Amino acid sequence: MKKTPVKKNASIKKSTKVRPVASKPTIKNEKTKPCFNPWSLSIYVYWFIILFFIAATFYILGRAHNVQTTPNNVEITEEVLIQSGDFYEAGKTKLLAGDIAGAISDLTSAIELGGASVDTYILRGEAYMQSSDYRAALADFNAALAKDPTNAVAYYDRALLNTRLEDYSAAMNDINNALAANTSNPTPVLQMRDLYAKRGQLNLWLKNWEGAIADYTNSLARQEGKISPTVYAERAEAYTAVGNYADAINDYASAIRVISEQIQGAPTAAERESLSSRAMQYFEKSAALNLQLGNIDASRSDLESAYTIAVALNDAETVERLQGLISEMSAPQPAPVVSETQVSETETISE
Repeated sequence: MKKTPVKKNASIKKSTKVRPVASKPTIKNEKTKPCFNPWSLSIYVYWFIILFFIAATFYILGRAHNVQTTPNNVEITEEVLIQSGDFYEAGKTKLLAGDIAGAISDLTSAIELGGASVDTYILRGEAYMQSSDYRAALADFNAALAKDPTNAVAYYDRALLNTRLEDYSAAMNDINNALAANTSNPTPVLQMRDLYAKRGQLNLWLKNWEGAIADYTNSLARQEGKISPTVYAERAEAYTAVGNYADAINDYASAIRVISEQIQGAPTAAERESLSSRAMQYFEKSAALNLQLGNIDASRSDLESAYTIAVALNDAETVERLQGLISEMSAPQPAPVVSETQVSETETISE
């Protein structure tokens, strides 16, 4: 008779065959369980450092943009701004009164306090320009434009400075920028008529005659009651250069008319004499153009008007010169001398 342990062993074998199959999923789950990876932690730390530096950079830039400081990195208080404004007003008053050195001193104090406005740099640049310190003036206009790249006044003043330095190309660039800035954002300090007149003058010096005529015409169209005889006279020069003598004569006549009106309101004798001298010059130029066109009577009339002004100004040299020109024009012209050959040719043609 067989013993029961054998059956027990058989049952054990059965159980051992089943259990490994049931335990396989457990083994598989143990293999897929996540474990610690030091590289993943390094990546997180790396990105944290990058984000920290980016945030710090923007914070520092924001502080630099929003907080005004003096050259010594001292934060500007409201009291300092008030003092700077007081120095600015004092400098402006002195500049208008002709105290250029005092104006520069006050405006420099305003700038050194910190927080100076764009107008402070512009005003000190104008003061430097009046004192013929062109390098300092240029530095101030450049500083003003660095603070406000669309400031029409700074461009216009730098154009005037470059004109004095005879850098007409740079002056033309500045006046174009001033025109563009003043068109998009008009300022009461500048008038469009003045900007067009200045560009017309630059075109005249650069011998861009047509451009000068167009700019002077635009300026005259915007005079609004305040007409400049200079604009008429300079447009007459451009017309003369292109051979348009008739329009040039008309412009000289317009300039003289405006001057005659200004003389009546001139406050001083010196100003009246200066205006009269200009009118005399315009009469002479008109006389020369009329002579070119063969308008002898009109030319003589212009010379006689210039002569009358010269007598009133006690300008003996000009009086003598004009008197000689008038005498030459008034003298009877000698009859042309006809040679015997010309006579015979005339007789032949008549036959």
